[in-house]
Amino acid sequence: MLNLLAERIAAALAILGGIVLLGIVVLTCISIAGRALIPLDIGLGPIRGIYDMTEIGMAAAVFAFLPWTQLREAHARVDLFQTVYPKGMNLFLDLLFNAAMFVVALVGTYRLYLGMLDKLSFGETTLIAQIPVWQGYAASLLGGVAFVLVAAFCILRSLRRLAGYSDEGTRA
Repeated sequence: MLNLLAERIAAALAILGGIVLLGIVVLTCISIAGRALIPLDIGLGPIRGIYDMTEIGMAAAVFAFLPWTQLREAHARVDLFQTVYPKGMNLFLDLLFNAAMFVVALVGTYRLYLGMLDKLSFGETTLIAQIPVWQGYAASLLGGVAFVLVAAFCILRSLRRLAGYSDEGTRA
């Protein structure tokens, strides 16, 4: 049941991150086309604040992809000695890696939360579009919290694997 919940949270955020990226691409194309049409004087121009929107959208998308990456064990890693280590050692190293990623997720999300509170208290806005900066932090924080939850699940999954259970819950 936890596996299904983690999978759904990670998949939903990854899809949401993909939609945000597609939105950024569309807005960027519209802005570039508008900029190219300025000499024709037909009333179109670049989108005001496209850089601000791109910056916020990219940050939110990156954080939205982290839970999926963690769940699928797709973070960069060096498997140089994996073939020579016994299975139990590899499972222990996976547990160690997942615990380290949980700490990274927890610290990163906590710092993101503190940054959001700081930006909110000072009322900081982006330079061009005047978008409140805390909103970008809040959008990223959604992915950060999911990253923490999925990383915690991955520790449990690694413990189960180390105890000899498959991902489906049956004894391996």
